[in-house]
Amino acid sequence: MTIRLGDIAPDFEQDSSLGRIRFHDWLGDSWGVLFSHPADFTPVCTTELGLTAKLKDEFAKRDVKVIALSVDGLESHQGWIKDIEETQATAVGFPILADADRSVSTLYDMIHPNANDTLTVRSLFIIDPQKKVRLSITYPASTGRNFDEILRVIDSLQLTDNHKVATPGNWKDGDDVVIVPSLKDEEELKRRFPKGYTAVKPYLRLTPQPNR
Repeated sequence: MTIRLGDIAPDFEQDSSLGRIRFHDWLGDSWGVLFSHPADFTPVCTTELGLTAKLKDEFAKRDVKVIALSVDGLESHQGWIKDIEETQATAVGFPILADADRSVSTLYDMIHPNANDTLTVRSLFIIDPQKKVRLSITYPASTGRNFDEILRVIDSLQLTDNHKVATPGNWKDGDDVVIVPSLKDEEELKRRFPKGYTAVKPYLRLTPQPNR
């Protein structure tokens, strides 16, 4: 199954390190990050899960729930979590799906046979409160994810959902943003962007981040 941006994230029910999870119910009205790992007791994954745990407060202030997935079973997960907590000096407080039957991996197209026909690639999905997929990233198994980028994208999505702006290349929270080209009424521009804007080109108008 190919999942495209804007699709409703497929629902599922699966065991996890924190008990049985029905995905949509677990998400509730929160944003979500679902990300997969090739297998338990793998070095890059251990660092990624440790980093995710350390970013607990950053995800919480954005109202984001995180959930990981590996194709190994619950007993293996529990042993791996102990290793993660020991080596990364943090507590893993989020669930890790035990997708031993590969049902979720298949549902989300996380297994790419040309890369490996049994293990997941590093897939990641950002899902909004309406359960729509807003971002998907697929990394090779050998490359760890950049969680600063994941948080940056969430900041951009949450900002642009609430204001008629887009975020330019390399944007970070607090930087100037771009007014969407469809907004042309001067009175509305003044109302929405009281700090004014700079028109570099008629289609390229920069303004201070409106929620700052």
